[in-house]
Amino acid sequence: MKKILILLLPISFVAFHACNEDKVNEVQKNGSIETSIQVDHLNDSLDVLISTNKVWAHNLLVKTTIHCDTIPGLGITNEEAENDEGETKNVSLKKDYELYITVK
Repeated sequence: MKKILILLLPISFVAFHACNEDKVNEVQKNGSIETSIQVDHLNDSLDVLISTNKVWAHNLLVKTTIHCDTIPGLGITNEEAENDEGETKNVSLKKDYELYITVK
């Protein structure tokens, strides 16, 4: 049985993609499951985890399932931001979850 652990960090997403040797430009629709995961900020204390699964068989979309779940927000972090003129200032941003996906 083959196990693959994929680590997706919001900040280093571009760097991770550059290292990925198994890039997929198009989903093989003759027999596959396409999954997307996102976390949206609902308010100051809650986030929403949205998981979408599309099941493809014989080049047809057989089923789509969407699962939404409310999860606790991680709070606020302070970061230094720079504008186009090179001026910097401290801004408050909501913390993002790290996503770890195990595929078997």
